[in-house]
Amino acid sequence: MTITPTTLSRAAGAAAVVAGLIFIGVQINHPHLDATSIGTTEVMVRNLLKLLMAVLALVGITGMYLSQVRKNGVVGLVGYLVLGTCYLAIMSTVAIAAFVLPSIADTNPGYVNDVIAVAKGHSATGDIGLLQIVQQVQGFGYLAGGLVFGIALYRARVLARWAAALLAVGGVVSIVLSLLPDAFYRLLAFPNGIAMIGLGYSLWRMARTVTTQPAAIRATADAK
Repeated sequence: MTITPTTLSRAAGAAAVVAGLIFIGVQINHPHLDATSIGTTEVMVRNLLKLLMAVLALVGITGMYLSQVRKNGVVGLVGYLVLGTCYLAIMSTVAIAAFVLPSIADTNPGYVNDVIAVAKGHSATGDIGLLQIVQQVQGFGYLAGGLVFGIALYRARVLARWAAALLAVGGVVSIVLSLLPDAFYRLLAFPNGIAMIGLGYSLWRMARTVTTQPAAIRATADAK
């Protein structure tokens, strides 16, 4: 198998699609999180899927940025770096939720519940240390990174503009949903997830078009 920029772009597009599907899928019928449920098999599997989602999403947005790096300009670079930092923060917090919190849930349930509360946008009753800062960086990156990167992709006019616009406004939608009762909390992932699916498919299709066009040109030349 020959590794080419086109191959990498298609792989990045597929990664973004899978990331979007996972991001939405893990929210469906998600159990209530607390110190009691954090160590269950179902929650563990969901956290591992979230970790995979963050890795794939980072690969996906990297492919989106590099596929049109000149058109993205400085705005695109800033948006990519901020959004990329968000996904790195998600990897960290989800890894802690998957491998650390279950091991201390019995001995320190108050700390576990505080970490979960902060992850949902609520306030902690105790001190959770540096995780408070990481969660703030994650939240800022999710909102600002999605907004700036979405605007850059929309202005570049290369990938699906509706998906770029949804990525940009997804943060605003998330703010509105976060003000609603906890039953709506899991809907926060839907705008970003749908945007990632649309942008990923658009990137994959664009790379496929680039691959097939030279072959069609060669076939026409040979026919002559």
